[in-house]
Amino acid sequence: MKRFAILAVAAGMLSVTAAAQHRADRQTLEDPGSFSMILLGDPQGYIKYDLNQPLFELCTAWIADNVEQLNIKGVLCTGDLVEQNENIVMNRKMLNQTSREMWENVSRSFERLDGVVPYFISPGNHDYGYQKSENLHTEYPQYFPFERNRCWRDIIISSYPNRSGAITIENAAYVVKDENWGELMVITSEFQPRDEVLQWALELCQKNTDKRVIFITHSLLKEKSAAYTQIGYELRPANGGQDIWNKLLSKAPNIVLALCGHTGRPAKDTYKGEPDDWTLSCAFRVDANDSGRKVSQMMFNVQIVGGGWEGNGGDGWLRILEFCPDGRTVKVKTYSPLFGISHLTKHLAHRTAPCDQFEMVLE
Repeated sequence: MKRFAILAVAAGMLSVTAAAQHRADRQTLEDPGSFSMILLGDPQGYIKYDLNQPLFELCTAWIADNVEQLNIKGVLCTGDLVEQNENIVMNRKMLNQTSREMWENVSRSFERLDGVVPYFISPGNHDYGYQKSENLHTEYPQYFPFERNRCWRDIIISSYPNRSGAITIENAAYVVKDENWGELMVITSEFQPRDEVLQWALELCQKNTDKRVIFITHSLLKEKSAAYTQIGYELRPANGGQDIWNKLLSKAPNIVLALCGHTGRPAKDTYKGEPDDWTLSCAFRVDANDSGRKVSQMMFNVQIVGGGWEGNGGDGWLRILEFCPDGRTVKVKTYSPLFGISHLTKHLAHRTAPCDQFEMVLE
């Protein structure tokens, strides 16, 4: 009996220890009345190398661990989940995983969030075709079916068929509720969305003018200059960044925030050991729509941070968007759990330049 009692006490001590794990750099909201959403830039740089893959899993594990701590109501991802959608011939200079291995890995990483928090992904150009949008085929619906995350069931309000005519979450709309912000609608779109997708999104906005809208699409802004992207790749029909502004963002009465990834480039001397230029991984602009309402537009893509195109995929950088209790202010912070998990590196876990830490007002 004594042996069983000792084992029970030991087990209890272990469970307490596990539950009370000390965090080296525990993040908190500036206002306890706020809620947050987490923004993930293009993950493809993590996923294309087996050595990098644990870094993205660390990001999703950190999010799952902080859902209550940061009152996380949603995770936003700009797409390019994989480097190549359908390919078994590996170019070892740029990846060491087949497409199936990449899809399986990124799916496992997001699995940590299933049943925990909703996540909203707009597929990128690398998620279509063979290597980069040569055709409309994508494995996205296979690895990210609607049924995989029960958190979507009560918040999805609309979807639109993908380029193959299938109902998927490539083009989908959800409603996130908060006592101070009311109902926020999140709309995701396919890469370089077709006219009918933009029209679907516009009509959805017009029917829900009581809701402010966050629109996510893979390609909208260019890095640093924040100019609009042009149509690229073979996938047709398509709309580039300027078209998306003209046909949707400028016309929708209630889109207040648009998010994208896609563009970015390493600093010229990255490979010589020079530090990265953070401005080449992000962009931000604010424009008034046709009704005079301001639309904030943010580009965030981490794939070249941490060693360039063939580096570690992004050093774990993500963005914490704190939606303040005033119902209009969003505080943006750029944070890396990769650096934050160690006392030795936690001083590197925050990027505080003006392009990485700022406030937005969503009217």
